[in-house]
Amino acid sequence: MEGHVSHIVNNVKTNALESDSKAMILLMGLRRGGKSSICKVVFHNMQPLDTLYLESTSNPTVEHYSTLIDLAVMELPGQLNYFEPSYDSEHLFKSVGALVYVIDAQDEYMSAIANLAVIMEYAYKVNPSINIEVLIHKVDGLSEEFKIDAQRDIMQRTGEELLELGMDGVQVSFYLTSIFDHSIYEAFSRIVQKLIPELSFLENMLDNLTEHSKIEKAFLFDINSKIYVSTDSNPVDIQTYELCAEFVDLTIDLYDLYKIPKNLNATSDMSITDSKLKEQRSAVESSELKNISQLENGVIIYFREMIRGLALVALIRSNGTDMESCITVADYNVDIYKQGLKEIWAKSKVPPIASHISVKQNIE
Repeated sequence: MEGHVSHIVNNVKTNALESDSKAMILLMGLRRGGKSSICKVVFHNMQPLDTLYLESTSNPTVEHYSTLIDLAVMELPGQLNYFEPSYDSEHLFKSVGALVYVIDAQDEYMSAIANLAVIMEYAYKVNPSINIEVLIHKVDGLSEEFKIDAQRDIMQRTGEELLELGMDGVQVSFYLTSIFDHSIYEAFSRIVQKLIPELSFLENMLDNLTEHSKIEKAFLFDINSKIYVSTDSNPVDIQTYELCAEFVDLTIDLYDLYKIPKNLNATSDMSITDSKLKEQRSAVESSELKNISQLENGVIIYFREMIRGLALVALIRSNGTDMESCITVADYNVDIYKQGLKEIWAKSKVPPIASHISVKQNIE
């Protein structure tokens, strides 16, 4: 295994992000569009109904999150004009990797589209590499037919605005989102992935893992936000993603309940010294978080902690092989995968980039 890990580390490319750089997401949109609610739900685990009591944001806010990349999300109030002389708009837009613009699908959105076009024109002028992402938000109250109609209309009108500005070749991604389901997490997952250098190498690592471990689908989750920073190359089914995301929540909830065994809190056993008790507590606190369960249809769902607040969540289809053998193979291969992530991070302090990872063959 050590030889395989060394091979991975030696293949790290040195032209990725600098160690002290941050991937910045700029969250913009008109007032009451849902920007603050999105931040609270995705990055602070606030319940969606509790966001109804949030006050409108009056000042720019910045929050930092560390996963495979150091991510910063800046929310800008909708009522401010960022093209006034008092704002250094050029520096602001040059420093971001993605502009996420929120459009309220339940409101009149023509003014939002016009505002988006003006912002895009300026943003591309100072930062041609910026990613433009549009969240067609609050679609939970709309019928499926109306959702599709609203998306088509917003995309068409945005294209017309850009055409008038001479920006018809600019790429814009659109997402239908709501804080009341997993669509907002799915959208941010895809947005964040675009900010990870050499994402294809991460996908290749997971492809290799799934191929030799009877894994049907695998996600590399940020545990706190339930954003997946990478997945294998098989298409993402929203129901599969929801199942894996809910298993992350379940695992964390159980861990919070049982992370300190009762015997470590016991004081009746006088033979246990303070130093021994500290060692036991340290062992518990540093132990790897892991959870495995088998669904009614026989599929095994596998959760295992990786590095930097990340966890691998995979669906394993045994296809006649006993569960113990499937888990043995998965554990062996995930050990290699995790060690590769550790070594790469320690060496480069940038997202892991690898061209090869060796895994154990299936036990038939």
